[in-house]
Amino acid sequence: MSDLPESRRTAAHRGSRARIVLWVVLALVLLLILAVAWVGVRGALAKGHLERAVADVDTLRSQLTGGDTDAAQETAEHLEREAGAARSLTGDPIWGASQNVPFFGDNLRAVRQVSVVVDDVARNAVSPVADVIGGLGTDSFAPKNGKVDLQPIVDAQPAVAKATTTLARADRDADAIDTSDTLSPVTTAVAELRNALSSASAQVTTANRLVQLAPAMLGNDGERNYLLLFQNNAELRAGGGIPGAVALLQTDDGAIHLQNQTSGGSFGPYAQPILPLTPDTTGLYGSITGKYMQDVTLTPRFDVSAKLARAMWKQKFGEQVDGVLAMDPVTLSYILKATGPVELPTGDTLTSDNAVKLLLSDVYAKYPDPVVQDAFFASAASAVFDKVASGDFDPQQFVSALTQSTGEDRLRLWSADRAEQRRISGTAVAGELPTESASSREFAVYLNDGTGSKMDYYLEKSVSVGSSVCRKDGRPTSVVEVTLKNTAPADAATSLPEYVTGGGAFGVEPGLIKTLIATYAPEDAIFLGATKDGKTTAVQTATDGGHPVAQLQTLLAPGQSLTYRVAFLGESKYAKAPVQASSTPGVRQSETKPIAFECDRPLTAN
Repeated sequence: MSDLPESRRTAAHRGSRARIVLWVVLALVLLLILAVAWVGVRGALAKGHLERAVADVDTLRSQLTGGDTDAAQETAEHLEREAGAARSLTGDPIWGASQNVPFFGDNLRAVRQVSVVVDDVARNAVSPVADVIGGLGTDSFAPKNGKVDLQPIVDAQPAVAKATTTLARADRDADAIDTSDTLSPVTTAVAELRNALSSASAQVTTANRLVQLAPAMLGNDGERNYLLLFQNNAELRAGGGIPGAVALLQTDDGAIHLQNQTSGGSFGPYAQPILPLTPDTTGLYGSITGKYMQDVTLTPRFDVSAKLARAMWKQKFGEQVDGVLAMDPVTLSYILKATGPVELPTGDTLTSDNAVKLLLSDVYAKYPDPVVQDAFFASAASAVFDKVASGDFDPQQFVSALTQSTGEDRLRLWSADRAEQRRISGTAVAGELPTESASSREFAVYLNDGTGSKMDYYLEKSVSVGSSVCRKDGRPTSVVEVTLKNTAPADAATSLPEYVTGGGAFGVEPGLIKTLIATYAPEDAIFLGATKDGKTTAVQTATDGGHPVAQLQTLLAPGQSLTYRVAFLGESKYAKAPVQASSTPGVRQSETKPIAFECDRPLTAN
């Protein structure tokens, strides 16, 4: 080498360095290719495991709904294996390092987070519940030999509680996954995961409250007594209907007995409200809310109604009940799908198809005497409860009936035990005023009968709600629309029984329906205005527990209808949250619909 000219020695040295650099580059490229291939292969495998895990979830849901608990346990075990494999494949050092690669790293990180969330749910939610599901099927709440076996429910409490905590954590973790720069398939997968977890978390939270509450409330720790209010939707109250009949529901070690039934009209009037009422309650619904059992549900706040009813029962019978439950004839019709027809002492047969019409309409023509009517209602409720208490019903249909009734706000529950009431609070049976959060803004429409009769059997209702940001400060304008129609026959004044029309006893001409519509917004909202059939109308404005309320009185002749719109201004921090509206359940269920409006005229129909 030393004999070579300087220029050739320099060139050779440079060539040697170039080859070294080239080999280094080739080695790096090869490592990169291997890393990409490794991540790609493992990613493809992880994708397959995740897809099979998702399929297992659908299968598991179907098996649990069908009551096939043995197959459900096998599916849960397979789900855990698939989820664990996906987590393992996305958890090696190469995958971890690849998460820092620009663009692709965001996708790999998201896939890894999805795998972790799914594995956590499989191991700490699905598997624990699957271990106890064999003893906790839909028939767990069905009495056998006159009583519910509470032990399987007690045994399930720790597992269901763990599943609830896990799903709540998974819900938060899924929401934290950054998809701002991910590919469309990854973004879609994360969105689907979020939706599934949000729904599952809400459902399991409700199930957990039921599992934690049921044993004690069914008398696992000793006898419990509850006041049962049968609400009549033919005479509406904000909370559902007039409490036409009441009874004592006794539970003891899983056994259920209905006893001491009496008419709601036998309580009161009291010279003063049975308990002190807030100015909000008296201002909107009057002091009669606390003077008559039939008026305790004038307020939509079931905790207030329950306490008043409890105090009235104690004054009349000297018994301090442990809680209050409310239901309506529509709920009974749903339960009759599970029990099948029941025979009444009158000779009538009560079925899921005829219960609502028979209990809320036909009974008044068939049995004109109010005393006989009360006895008929009592016998109908007693017959259905006796069949449920005997265990002679379809458990799946029974659970479905309670679920449907709860979803339609037809079931209410309050406990005098503060710890139990905290678990009830926030659920669909609590009967609380509308709330707002980042996930939803709730409005409510409550109806109270002003006719003093049973004409609400003929009242048809529809509710719509919508929201839009119409201001520069980002505060949303929300509109609630209510349409009411009197569907009674044109000759209702003479063709319907006087007990149904009211006969003008309370100042309402027979055949007409008088209704008070109270529209509630979330706390701190501002009332903007209201219209009736497109024209500006005066309303009573008030507050109830911090909620702004706009109340309108209506009077409808047979065949007549009207549309009431009310607008509120909300807080900007919740402007993007979807809006929804609940309403007093009537004889017929109506679904809340969306509504669109122009920002410059929110109270005018498009």
